[in-house]
Amino acid sequence: MSAADVCRFAPSTTGRAHPGTLLAALLAWLDARARGARILLRLEDLDPERCRPEWAERMQDDLAWLGLDFDTVERQGAFAARHEAALDRLAAAGVLYPCACSRAQLRETGATAPDGSLRYPNRCRRRRLPAAGWRACDEPLRARLAEGRIALRDESGVDLSQDPAAEMGDPIVRRRDGAVAYQLAVVVDDAASGVTRVVRGRDIAPSTATQVALQRLLELPTPRYRHHLLLLEERGGKLAKLHGAVGADALRAAYEGPALCGWLAWVAGLREIDAPVAPAALVDDFAWTRVEDHDQAVRWTGQRLERIERGPA
Repeated sequence: MSAADVCRFAPSTTGRAHPGTLLAALLAWLDARARGARILLRLEDLDPERCRPEWAERMQDDLAWLGLDFDTVERQGAFAARHEAALDRLAAAGVLYPCACSRAQLRETGATAPDGSLRYPNRCRRRRLPAAGWRACDEPLRARLAEGRIALRDESGVDLSQDPAAEMGDPIVRRRDGAVAYQLAVVVDDAASGVTRVVRGRDIAPSTATQVALQRLLELPTPRYRHHLLLLEERGGKLAKLHGAVGADALRAAYEGPALCGWLAWVAGLREIDAPVAPAALVDDFAWTRVEDHDQAVRWTGQRLERIERGPA
């Protein structure tokens, strides 16, 4: 690993940062800084229904408050030309097609993908684009993946091998509302930014094979992947903005940046005590062997974050 390596942290701008966001940012940042690599912040703002410009500004401010700096800041919404060029390439390869299936129809199949979503049964694969091309299509667009198993392991040794065409189904690459979908945007933007290493939460791990399949269709390089623990709600689900996880405004009212950084480092297993610390002070001793393997359940008391101690399974 050298300074030529490029890492990234890529949060969606659909609300304020929450503890899970900040833990993911801290781990990606420590991984990069400990290796002497560059790290960029990519603000994923493609969802026209949920993303707002003010959330992007606040995300940057929240990360800086925690003590994290980035070598480059990108806004995904600025990359429409490269996303459209990727759709052109998929269309030229004959793998882009419109999909007429509703969510209700997919629910009727009763099939679940490895990530817990509805598996797409590749029902519309034989449909063709309009004569005027994909830009004239008002339906969601999917990419027909090559069939067959992709052998894949993440850096920690977790087996991510999968036949994504069969187990996940062909992914949507452009939504009905015209927004480029996550699966396509992430592989295109990682390649364009020269990203060689991706550190992210394990909730994204089941999508990795689909992303590799898209990289192969577009003849893009595959970065190295590492997936880490998640912070869970008291009931067991992943902390998420969508589910009302405590946001950075409440966190910043209760903590100073070093105090929250120290708490996150303690929950992740990087420190034996919960005590204030700046991210820069964690760099020299950072090692993935010290990071907790298991997801950690936490609760917000209204004043502080608490780790929930669980007994033996």
